[in-house]
Amino acid sequence: MSKTLTSRLLPVAGALAAAVLLSACGSMSSMPAKTMFSQDSLPDSIKVPAGNKVAMETVGVGEITYECRDKANMPGQTEWVFVGPKAVLNDRSGKQVGTYYGPPATWESMDGSKLTATQLAVAPAGAGNLPLQLVKANPAMGNGTMTGVTYIQRVALKGGVAPATACTTASKGAREIVKYQADYIFWKAA
Repeated sequence: MSKTLTSRLLPVAGALAAAVLLSACGSMSSMPAKTMFSQDSLPDSIKVPAGNKVAMETVGVGEITYECRDKANMPGQTEWVFVGPKAVLNDRSGKQVGTYYGPPATWESMDGSKLTATQLAVAPAGAGNLPLQLVKANPAMGNGTMTGVTYIQRVALKGGVAPATACTTASKGAREIVKYQADYIFWKAA
């Protein structure tokens, strides 16, 4: 190709490339916006009452500790007892925004605000998974992200149930850690 022809085609190719890029950017803006959490598929007992809106969606990734103990009012029998959770709360992009730990069950934001809650309802979440849960938030401690939270839902569960290993009188006091994951949806008054 001659030098003159190449110098004439370069601006045309550049303009064409710019047009392609601009049209691609234009089509990106017509993509649907990220959909907010919907509780439509949840059992009614787990749904947050009207008058509240989603304030934050997190993914809790962590572990639950269980301990082999005597069954209450059943001498000589043992069972795995829930001791407490320990999880990192990440936003939907994977950035840590808080922690979840207990007892008592406490959700704490990276800004230092935190809250506890009172369980209102649970519902099955499939074999091997902790149950779905709805809790009513107690007033937050400190000012920040947790201020004004009214309810928290635990949904999209994976794992977390008591260990399958035997809990016997010989193993009383033994502790087992079980991995789990759950979405924690935080709601505030609309």
